[in-house]
Amino acid sequence: MSPVLADVLLVTALIGALALVHRPLGDYMAAVFQSRKHFWVEKWIYRSVGANPDAEMRWPAYLRGVLAFSALSVLFLYLLQRVQDKLPLSLGFKPITPDQAFNTAASFVSNTNWQSYSGEVAMSHVTQTMGLAVQNFVSAAVGIAVAVALVRGFARSRTGDLGNFWADLVRCTIRILIPISVIAAVILIAAGAIQNFGDIHTVTTLTGDKQAISPGAVASQEAIKDLGTNGGGFFNANSAHPFENPNGFTNWLEIFLLLVIPFSLPRTFGKMVGNVKQGYAIVAAMGIIWFLGVVTVTWIEYAHPGTASQLAGGAMEGKEQRFGEGPSSLFAVSTTMTSTGSVNSFHDSFSGLSGGVLLLGMMLGEIAPGGVGSGLYGMLIMAIIAVFIAGLMVGRTPEYLGKKIGTREIKLAACYILITPALVLIGTALAMALGKGESSMTNIGAHGFSEVLYAYTSASNNNGSAFAGFAANTEYHNTMLGLCMVLGRFLPMVFVLALAGSLADQKPVPATAGTLRTEKPLFTGLLVGAILIITGLTFFPALALGPLAEGLA
Repeated sequence: MSPVLADVLLVTALIGALALVHRPLGDYMAAVFQSRKHFWVEKWIYRSVGANPDAEMRWPAYLRGVLAFSALSVLFLYLLQRVQDKLPLSLGFKPITPDQAFNTAASFVSNTNWQSYSGEVAMSHVTQTMGLAVQNFVSAAVGIAVAVALVRGFARSRTGDLGNFWADLVRCTIRILIPISVIAAVILIAAGAIQNFGDIHTVTTLTGDKQAISPGAVASQEAIKDLGTNGGGFFNANSAHPFENPNGFTNWLEIFLLLVIPFSLPRTFGKMVGNVKQGYAIVAAMGIIWFLGVVTVTWIEYAHPGTASQLAGGAMEGKEQRFGEGPSSLFAVSTTMTSTGSVNSFHDSFSGLSGGVLLLGMMLGEIAPGGVGSGLYGMLIMAIIAVFIAGLMVGRTPEYLGKKIGTREIKLAACYILITPALVLIGTALAMALGKGESSMTNIGAHGFSEVLYAYTSASNNNGSAFAGFAANTEYHNTMLGLCMVLGRFLPMVFVLALAGSLADQKPVPATAGTLRTEKPLFTGLLVGAILIITGLTFFPALALGPLAEGLA
């Protein structure tokens, strides 16, 4: 079988599997968040934190819950890293330095999972399981909870109530993330991933050198790192490590896991607003952008542009040698468009134009399909912008799902889409102006600039992947990237929840003959066009200095 045909079958099987679970998983998640019943374990959790799961919250109270829980999570994870040498199963590892501990705590709580450390030689078993793995669950649940609050804003009227944050957080973790992760972890173990709490093994390599191999609870962390679009690997090589990703089947499964919830949430949205066709329009826009990214990167990498690659007859340096260019490209596009950050190859080794596409996937706001929760609410914000543009073109007040998009709503949406670009561009500019970016580059010229741009794009968009040549473990970058991760995660949530409250307060507007049909293919095309144009206008100058300059050289 030719490599191209194998890649086509791989993508076809992936799309088929995602289509197969889209409806049942989406309906199940809608039922979870609309349920009035509480499991006994959920009741115990509510009592332990003093929360009333049946009390409705307006958006300021919901936001306070999100911020309070996340702030305590950052503090706990920071302290855990600082005292890990005094805890059981420390493996002899030293405490993490203050700047790196802050960076890692901010990273995992913000669902970024950026890693400026090598997990197998830095983090103890307790830190990996009680700290990092737990945050993989709850940070993903926070993102989904905020998305559900926005959906309730569309579904409800004449009330500012958006549900209960603590109930949404607990239900998402207990009823959705844990069951699927357990099943996925068992499959990964059966397929060859490791799962234990053993001591470090020292082995002799073929060259006679000594190498330390760290065991750990890898399969369980691997399952939720992909399912929750987290991305932080147990090993520095992430999903290129055979203990995390043993074979071609697990490679496909991990791609499926990182896409399955983001591509199913639009169905949840459609069910909760009472119109599943609205969900189909959203998932179609997500799918179009994702598929275009996969085709573009795969085609460029098979063309292997560049003198060295052409002389070698391929562009396999930095790719996953076991699987080839196609699966490496599929994984790279899927991870950068879902805020996952999990990698099975070094993005720094992709050609200039391919690296530009991976950057663009993050710059779009990671909405195709995006992270769990964040992808859906990011896409709904862009849908509001698209409706507003359409209203300007026809000269009528914009409406979306029976809600008027007035001055307040469009201001909140505009603030949302401006935050991340500001963090990316200001962070990159400061790093270059102060010389901190240049001193951390492995390469020079356009590719070196792309390394810096990629780092701040990844952090601000809560992705977590990196151009591997960038030396990020410095006091400056640990601090600045940590701030970008926190601000890039929680500032947009402020505007999302404020928008949700504004929409929920409104009286529904009946559809008329002049109402834009937002469930039709025409709107899907308008939405895709608006996303690409807005992102292009924002980031084209920066892309021109980096990946475009390199690719066209």
